[in-house]
Amino acid sequence: MKIAFRSAVPACFCILSAQAFGSGIAVQVHDAFGKPLADVVLYAEPDAGAALPKNPKPVQIEQRGLKFLPQVSVVQAGSQISFPNNDKVRHHIYSFSPAKKFDQKLYSGVTAAPQVFDKAGTIVLGCNIHDRMIAYVKVLDTPFFAKSDADGIARIELPAAGKYTLKAWHFNMAAGANAEQAVAVKPGEAATAASFRLTMKPPVADSHTPAAVQSL
Repeated sequence: MKIAFRSAVPACFCILSAQAFGSGIAVQVHDAFGKPLADVVLYAEPDAGAALPKNPKPVQIEQRGLKFLPQVSVVQAGSQISFPNNDKVRHHIYSFSPAKKFDQKLYSGVTAAPQVFDKAGTIVLGCNIHDRMIAYVKVLDTPFFAKSDADGIARIELPAAGKYTLKAWHFNMAAGANAEQAVAVKPGEAATAASFRLTMKPPVADSHTPAAVQSL
C-alpha cells in the first residue's frame, strides 16, 4: 500500500503542474507573398460558450511626431484609453465608428479626458487638424489576445487547454480574407502553433508625397 501511494504522488503532481503552467497559442502571420506581417490583432475565443473573464486594463495612445502611437491597439471591452498629446501643436481627435463615437476638441498635454471603450468592434481614430493621423482600436469581448511584432509573431496566453476559435484582424485586410481557424490547445509550457496568411489590399498612392506629385 505504501509503495502504491508513493508512486501515485508524482503522477498527481505532474498533472497539477501541467495545469498550473497554463497554455498558449504561438502564431506566425505572413501576407500573401510570404512576408511577415506586423500589427495583426490575434485573439482566441473558447468554444462551447465558456464564460469570458473580465480584465479591462488602462491603455495609452499618444500623439507624437504628428502620429498616433501605437497605430494599432487592442483592448478588452470596458477598458479606458487616455490620449496624451506630446506634440508641440494641439490636436482634435475623434471617432465616428459605431462601436465608439467621441469628439475631443483641441487640446495639448494630458488634458483630454480618457475614453471608456465598452463595446466590441473596430474604431478608427482621426485628427480634425492633421488628416494623415489615423489609428485603429480593436475592442474585443475576449481577454485572450496579442498583436504580431515586426517578425509577424505573437503569443496568446490562455488559462486552460481546450478548443478555441483563433481569429486574425488587420486594418488593411482585403475583403473575404480567411481570418479564423479552429485550434485545439494542449496543456503545458509549449505553446500550440498556428499560422495565418492574410491578403492585404493594394497600397494606395499618397497624393501628398513628392513621388506622387512628380508623376502627375
